[in-house]
Amino acid sequence: MKPTLLILAAGMGSRYGGLKQVDKLGPSGETILEYSIYDAIKAGFGKVVFVIRKDIEQAFKEAFGNKFSDKIKVEYAFQELNVLPEGFELNPERTKPWGTGHAIWVAKNLINEPFAVINADDFYSADAFKTIAEFFASLCSETNIYAMVGYKLINTLSNFGTVSRGVCSNDADRNLTGVIERTAIEKKDGKIQFIDENKQTQFLTGNEIVSMNFWGFTPSYFSYAEEMFKDFLALHGNETKSEFYIPTVVNNLIISGQANAKVLQSSAKWFGVTYQEDKAFSQQKLNELVAQGEYPANLWA
Repeated sequence: MKPTLLILAAGMGSRYGGLKQVDKLGPSGETILEYSIYDAIKAGFGKVVFVIRKDIEQAFKEAFGNKFSDKIKVEYAFQELNVLPEGFELNPERTKPWGTGHAIWVAKNLINEPFAVINADDFYSADAFKTIAEFFASLCSETNIYAMVGYKLINTLSNFGTVSRGVCSNDADRNLTGVIERTAIEKKDGKIQFIDENKQTQFLTGNEIVSMNFWGFTPSYFSYAEEMFKDFLALHGNETKSEFYIPTVVNNLIISGQANAKVLQSSAKWFGVTYQEDKAFSQQKLNELVAQGEYPANLWA
């Protein structure tokens, strides 16, 4: 059974100043997510599911049309604020999305096979997809073993503002032992810092392994996530800004012993677009990769 690629593409792009999911960065007008799809096809993935919002559906489909529909099956899931488990209602004052954990959950009826999760605006590189595909091939009948492709923190920062990263810890056997979502990470005065939940400044070395939302799950994830999302809504459902994150689900499963997650080693190199100023650097990197023969000048020609 071929794995599925689930692409989280419902982001608002507020820091970027527009729909970065459809911004053309490649030499022939490709978006970053097209490189991920190209790499996934080469790695043996059989389907891609886009998680988007209804209000960007037309722009999204106009941007991609049928570029790759003849090469891989394409489906859509919609992350809307009112898409909630039965018995829960939306606070009408809420406008902020529910977070990455909710983004995965809305695709639960479209996926019945192992699946990888990525962000639409991050470039992960071909080796990352090869690595996660090999992990899926090794699973056999295992259903509660998950994985993440880790990246060194220092290589995932923006020069133009703060970022959020899941800071990971693992044991000697590369089992993930914990992941904590850290927000407002930035380079400042030669140091890497973030503001913790107590509004205190804390520092990081840059060598920490972080999650860039490149996860590998089996379908068992959905039932666990739904129960945790219900618990989250029971506690925070009336709040207007609280978010339900993927690392929250994974962390709870690891602590409870219900699942295990591997930190996969890869030679993958990351870059992405968080801010408009990141665009030129990403364009330069893609052009370099094309010049090196890693990708064709036109992905779908």
